[in-house]
Amino acid sequence: MDEEPVEIPITDELDLHTFRPQDIGELLPAYFEECRERSILRVRVIHGKGTGTLRETVHAKLRKLDYVSGFRLCDETAGSWGATWVELKPLPGAS
Repeated sequence: MDEEPVEIPITDELDLHTFRPQDIGELLPAYFEECRERSILRVRVIHGKGTGTLRETVHAKLRKLDYVSGFRLCDETAGSWGATWVELKPLPGAS
């Protein structure tokens, strides 16, 4: 049975708790591309604290995306090691 795609709002925050881990590899690039289209260049990705497996998966994916200019764990007010700030490069020609 094919699942209908679920439309998610594109904001400066992406909570991964509602997604399956196997979907993260496709979700992150698609979400970040949509953010860049909307000139959202700083995104908080909430991956949870847990065992750290999802965090490491997210960070590994971020290292491979050439339009990610940087990322770091959030401070205590934004989720600590349960969330990551991601800085995106603007689209070429964007003002």
